[in-house]
Amino acid sequence: MDTTATAQSVTPELRRWIIEQAEAGCRPQDVIQAMITSGWREDIAIKAMEHTLREHLATLPPDESDLPPPVPVPEPALTGAPSEIVVEGHAVKILTTMKHPRVVVFGGLLTDAECTGLMKLAEPRLMRSETVDNATGGSEINPSRTSDGMFFERGEHDLISRIERRIGLLLGWPVQNGEGLQILRYRPGAEYRPHHDYFDPVHPGSGKILARGGQRVGTLVMYLNTPEGGGATTFPEVGLEVAPVRGNAVFFSYVRAHVSTKTLHGGAPVLAGEKWVATKWLREGEFI
Repeated sequence: MDTTATAQSVTPELRRWIIEQAEAGCRPQDVIQAMITSGWREDIAIKAMEHTLREHLATLPPDESDLPPPVPVPEPALTGAPSEIVVEGHAVKILTTMKHPRVVVFGGLLTDAECTGLMKLAEPRLMRSETVDNATGGSEINPSRTSDGMFFERGEHDLISRIERRIGLLLGWPVQNGEGLQILRYRPGAEYRPHHDYFDPVHPGSGKILARGGQRVGTLVMYLNTPEGGGATTFPEVGLEVAPVRGNAVFFSYVRAHVSTKTLHGGAPVLAGEKWVATKWLREGEFI
């Protein structure tokens, strides 16, 4: 390692050296002391080692033996890389696909009339959105989610039934395995900070939730309008942002309830206008 007290920039050569020491089994304190002896400030040495090892670990494949077993998940019929999928005469465009995380962006999943109809049906029933209370399995108001929302019962209206049937055929997943459609309205400044949709089994309230249909295995977010600014669905771990365009949707699945799926996602703040979305969560089994 070649460093001086006056050159304190973390170079690629230094990063490689830190990784080599870690792979050789050197203790972190010994690596830091070697850097200090070579002229590095202690605080910079510590930060350099932490950042280098964190970035290196993120590039390594997960140890499958330490992960929950994978489960079947919804999956659109994309064999042959089609540009669209026709469901009961309705053409849905395939705009973007990603393998890890498993993400598919659909174009024109909903018609303008369907978007307007969902908003009109939902608006009189909107209330401050809640999140799952991990301790009890119930729900609670959480400052990380600043939207208004409501749930439809599965099949409670002809419009709901038609959309749910389309989703089931598009994703190859039974309608009865879906939770009720949720409608959300985000006003200017409202957001949903990054989170995972699966239920972490370590939380005491998860047992009650999982008893209603098993684990969540997929999420479909449908955009009912196009806000004037902001409101993207973000996947911060992979740098992906999906713009909220009326009628379009983003689907993502997670084969296990684990961060290795890279499905951390959020709703970026709305900067101008409102954002309306309809969300469908899909379970392993029949949701009751």
